Order: sequence, then C-alpha cells, then structure tokens
Amino acid sequence: MIKISPSLLASNFSILSKEIKDIEDSGADMLHIDVMDGVFVTNISFGFPIIDSIRSLTDMVFDTHLMITKPERYIERFIDAGSDIVTFHIEATDKVEDCLDMIRNRGKRAGLSIKPGTPAEVVYPYLEKCDMILVMTVEPGYGGQALIPETLDKVRAIRAYISERGYDIDIQVDGGIKPENAKAAIEAGANILVAGSSVFKAQDRRAAVDALR
Repeated sequence: MIKISPSLLASNFSILSKEIKDIEDSGADMLHIDVMDGVFVTNISFGFPIIDSIRSLTDMVFDTHLMITKPERYIERFIDAGSDIVTFHIEATDKVEDCLDMIRNRGKRAGLSIKPGTPAEVVYPYLEKCDMILVMTVEPGYGGQALIPETLDKVRAIRAYISERGYDIDIQVDGGIKPENAKAAIEAGANILVAGSSVFKAQDRRAAVDALR
C-alpha cells in the first residue's frame, strides 16, 4: 500500500490548526514534520513545543524527520512531544545503533535517512533495527526543489537488498515528489511518499493525495 505523508513545512503556519485538519480530511496517511537545526542543514524549523502543541489536534501519525546534528541528544524529547516515527540522518551521528535502539525501546518506529550524495549501502548494516529508510531525493533543508533522478537508483538498490533478505521495511522518499514523478518513485520501490508543495499548495488536497497514489 502506498502511503502519503504531506510535509507540514509547506503549510500556512498562521492557520496551522486548520491546515492539519484539512490534511487529515484529505485522506493522507501521516503528517511529515521536518525538524531542522541550522547546523546539519542551513535552515531552522520546528522544535518540541510545536509538535507538543499540535499533538492534541489530530490522531494522525506524526512522521518526524530530524535534520539535526547528534540526534541522540533529543530523540527522547521528540518522542515525549508526540512523534510516532522518528527518522534521523546517518550522516549526523556516530551513534547510529544507539539512536535506533533509543527509538524502538520506546515502542516507536525508527527511520534512518541518507542524503543524495550518500551511498545506499551505508544503511545495510543497520537494517535489522530499522522500520523505515528515508532516501532524500533533494538536498535536505528547503522545500520546493526538483527531484534528483539519480536518487531513485538508491531506492532500487535498497529495495532489492531488503527484499532479498526478507526484511519488512518501508522506503520513504522526500523531495520534489509530485504526481508527475510519483509513479517512478513507486516503481523504484518507495512505498511512502513525502510531498510538500504538491499537496499543501493544491486547490483540492484530497485530489492531490489521490494523484500521488
């Protein structure tokens, strides 16, 4: 089943409550929450207080993507704030296994992400502790970028490796995903699509979600 995770980063922050309700009504499967620290990426976004304050607004799965250095310092707090899935970057820490254990020991789903320039095979040693692999299809940090086609080769490689070993692991893609390239991402092996502008800027958000599927 293909799941859609609209990125809150593309929403209108001045009416966040309404935006979240609209996304829930659109039939989307989860809400993607991009956390950026201005260090790992050159942008700053949501922190714990925002996640905590919107948690009561919806029962949607909070798909929290940590684009921060040394995520081990903050994983527990993001879980306490209401995150259901916590994904961090392999490039951001030398304590990958500790981070995965920290998430799964709290009963949450653990995701591991790689940037466009990072080889697919770096995630292979950690797959037994992963519930999801996030392949960034643009350089992380800003919305509105165009998908880098070569990143789908990594999706194919990871999906093949997972399938050969019988792992039950989701593959998520994030960056420049829209109806025109969603099919290519799905055919490559992705089953969770993150979309920002293509959903939040659409006149009919339910139609936008359906089009991505």
